[in-house]
Amino acid sequence: MVSKVKPIALVTRRMPSAVLAPLYTACDVDLHDHRGSLSHVDLCARLVGKHGLICMFNDRIDEVALSAGDKLRVISTVAVGVDNIDVAAAKDRGIIVTNTPNILAGATAELTWALLLAVMRRIGEGDRLIRNRNWTGWAFDFLLGTELRGKQLGIIGAGRIGQAVAAIAPAFGMRAVYAARLGQSEGKVASALPVLSLDELLLTSDVVSVHVPLTADTRHLINRRTLVRMKRSAFLINTSRGGVVDDTALAWALDQRLIAGVGLDVFEDEPQVHSDLIARENVCLTPHLGSATRETRTAMAELAVRNVLEVLEGRSALTPVVLDG
Repeated sequence: MVSKVKPIALVTRRMPSAVLAPLYTACDVDLHDHRGSLSHVDLCARLVGKHGLICMFNDRIDEVALSAGDKLRVISTVAVGVDNIDVAAAKDRGIIVTNTPNILAGATAELTWALLLAVMRRIGEGDRLIRNRNWTGWAFDFLLGTELRGKQLGIIGAGRIGQAVAAIAPAFGMRAVYAARLGQSEGKVASALPVLSLDELLLTSDVVSVHVPLTADTRHLINRRTLVRMKRSAFLINTSRGGVVDDTALAWALDQRLIAGVGLDVFEDEPQVHSDLIARENVCLTPHLGSATRETRTAMAELAVRNVLEVLEGRSALTPVVLDG
């Protein structure tokens, strides 16, 4: 009796062995068992002959990669955003692309609020002061921050993460509002909260929090033109994608004191960070930790594995990416 030939799957990053166990049962697995990413050249080389791919948000799956992986049937990214994948080109080749939605909204919302609190209450500054042994004692007007209660939180992007962030606002006494997406009228956003134009949100909000995917329309959505519309007392938080904010424009706005402070979890040129942002005390930086909880990362990895297995075993993907239009 001839044994069935197993499909071959490439996994581009170290993942929990228990999560990968079902994949090893059904497939021959090529695992890049490291925390660091593959170079694009190495990624393309290892895609040759692979039927399934589990990748991360920073693995570039372009025409070159798709040509190398000419046997691919499914690309499963352990992320919500798919800006690193040429989804249209994959579709043209008959490759199913999947992502991991409906999982990381809570964890990312938590980190958004952590950054918001850290920059508004100057927690990072205080921590550094103590660690550097420069604290000389309590003073009445020392490291005064900004209170959240009574302030307006402007949320750009009313998807799952934006909604999860908004749901926490009442606990801090903040009033949340949304901005309509580019090209979308205010009336088309289903929300119990006020929906403003982007300009109105920028002009009136005390905190602006960004939660949109990175697309051609949203790249550098936050730029010099939009930053000058913000209150000088306002704070900017970005836990979406680095390219949504023009880091050079942001550094300029901080230098001109056009805004009060910034909390960033993502950057234009990760893992490189604009030197002017690193140098500023009123900027709180985290290394892309939005979904970085044990619970969320495990659930994301499990869904990514299940998507690969569903497609390779002839069933429909659980969470396929559908192109707009």
